Amino acid sequence: MKRTVAALALAAGMLLTALSAAFADNWPQWRGPAGDGISKEKDLPTKWGAEDNIAWKLPLPGVGGGTPVVWGDRIFLTSDDHGDLVLICASIGGKELWKKTVGKGAVGRPMGDEGNVVSGASPSTDGKHVWAFAGGGELACYDFEGKEVWKFNVQDRYGKFNIQFGMHSTPLLDDGRLYLQILTTGQAWVVALNAADGKEMWKVKRESDGVAECEHSYASPVLWRKGNEAYLITHGNDYAVAHSLKDGSEIWRVGGLNPKERYNRTLRFVASPVATPDLIVVPSAKQGPVVGLKPDAKGLVMAGNKSEKWRRPKDTPDVSSPLVVDGLVYLAGERGTLYCVDAKTGEEHYAERIHPARYRASPVYADGNVYVTARDGVVTVVKAGPKFEKVAENKLPDQIAASPVIAGGRIYLRGFKELYAIGAKDK
Repeated sequence: MKRTVAALALAAGMLLTALSAAFADNWPQWRGPAGDGISKEKDLPTKWGAEDNIAWKLPLPGVGGGTPVVWGDRIFLTSDDHGDLVLICASIGGKELWKKTVGKGAVGRPMGDEGNVVSGASPSTDGKHVWAFAGGGELACYDFEGKEVWKFNVQDRYGKFNIQFGMHSTPLLDDGRLYLQILTTGQAWVVALNAADGKEMWKVKRESDGVAECEHSYASPVLWRKGNEAYLITHGNDYAVAHSLKDGSEIWRVGGLNPKERYNRTLRFVASPVATPDLIVVPSAKQGPVVGLKPDAKGLVMAGNKSEKWRRPKDTPDVSSPLVVDGLVYLAGERGTLYCVDAKTGEEHYAERIHPARYRASPVYADGNVYVTARDGVVTVVKAGPKFEKVAENKLPDQIAASPVIAGGRIYLRGFKELYAIGAKDK
């Protein structure tokens, strides 16, 4: 009997290890397996060029800022295609398998050199289905063969979008649910949907005293989890707010991100928070404050509150979301300055101008390095640690607004013209 139990335990452990390894190779949402921009993969490329160390390139029908997702041998990404948002499924060998039109058009004016607003949100997958959200409001679910499972227009259900640059927020997929934050002028909802059929599970009004363009949020909801505890975090309209997963009720909110004494009526949030088990980093916008928050916070958290670990008065990333790894926080500034600060104290270790360009993508970490992607196609690889050390600077002949993806020993970069697979060709 003891041998049987031991054998079963060993088999279960081996299965768990195998499943964990398989999951580590996937990149199911825009910030990776844990939603924090961290990959556990090793031996990744650090140097490449237009033709050097490129496994393949897949031409795309239009621009896009959404990050691809990878599961097994499938890659999913969204793209503009003559005003439509399309969801593309490709193989890890670089071949397009199918393409589906999710929705038409977008709400809001074009973002100039940032590309059409129709293709801003990233898809998500659970290994069986993939979900995509169009700027015009269409939210859809497909199986891995491209068959539509369900679709509806969020504007029809929750009201017309009134947002300057269109809807970019990526729905959060977790444990069979899709969480949406809909923050536009005169419209502020947080919604939980059943991912299997798109039916509403709960909806709450997200209260705020924000006005003007501050009501517009381009950030995405994130999840905080530690052990069996978890909650949702939405970001925008002057606050970061935590919500119960059960019913959406408010747990805490971080204020002072747009101080009333010098209120900026154009302070729209784009960067999303990052949540680790012991620290939540809350950005703002336009060089404003960054907050290091304790996850057990309650109520309204203003500057000096005991729930804060630290609050930096400036140097927030404007669009790129923060990265937290090995006790350090990395902030990719709008104009190419990389900040590294202590996760416990907020003390700055360095602020280095890594490349003179705009930064839209969020940094990712893997195998001791931080990958920081500029709008002009330059990816700077920096050694992780409190001392700045540049490992490599790599240039592609493309523009990039999407964050890097790491899966199966490769790095995937979604350019405006092509999808690039960086690494060995024998995958």
